[in-house]
Amino acid sequence: MAGREDTISPDMEPNGGGHSPDTVPGAAGSGRHPLSVLLDAAARGSFPPADGGVEVFGPPPGPSDAVVAFSSHNVVAGGVDPAEVHARLPRSDPGAPMDPSFLLWLGGRLGSGPGMLDLVLVEFGQSRTASTILLVPRHDLAGHPRVERSIRYRTDVAVYSDEAGRGIVVLGRGLAGRREVSVEVDPAHRGIGLGRTMAAAAATLVPTGEPLFAQVSPGNVASVRAFLAAGYRTICSEVLFLRSR
Repeated sequence: MAGREDTISPDMEPNGGGHSPDTVPGAAGSGRHPLSVLLDAAARGSFPPADGGVEVFGPPPGPSDAVVAFSSHNVVAGGVDPAEVHARLPRSDPGAPMDPSFLLWLGGRLGSGPGMLDLVLVEFGQSRTASTILLVPRHDLAGHPRVERSIRYRTDVAVYSDEAGRGIVVLGRGLAGRREVSVEVDPAHRGIGLGRTMAAAAATLVPTGEPLFAQVSPGNVASVRAFLAAGYRTICSEVLFLRSR
């Protein structure tokens, strides 16, 4: 039953009790999707309980459905029956929602294959005086592979580069309507800290105090280190299921 919300923890029966978005702190009366509320809260240091639970929400705003893993607490957001989800997951394994067999099953239900596993990091909007470089808008890079990928996964995409054109920063609205950023440095200019500098500068492109999320493959160690050095913090991991548009 698409759109219903439910939750389960290791000491609950698989279909025990309904779960309303209004029970998610900050969701009541806000009109926001509960996953958006959870992500915003985690960005600000308030995480879901580490209870081994799995929450199932309806499809979130944006181009993708998702499985999001916090510490011992998971969220499945998409048009799938919560009872089916809970029936597929062993209650004793908090890592089961990220198991490839479950992700493939869920992709079949959603009509979309699972994407790669990403680490999710967050920083908050900063004053422009906090940046050591100037990022300028670029309207001539629509064909860049990084931009083309961003357009598939995000809306309201905007592209920037440093004044010398050594790398690009792409902003857009992604999962659950959150602001997302990706950074790519030209190969000829890697290894000098430019990725870190551009990731930090990206935070000056959003309103002060607003969370800015980055998704990085855990195996891309250089990018993980660059975002961490730029002040971003890890909050969860996720797998996206891109919908047809």
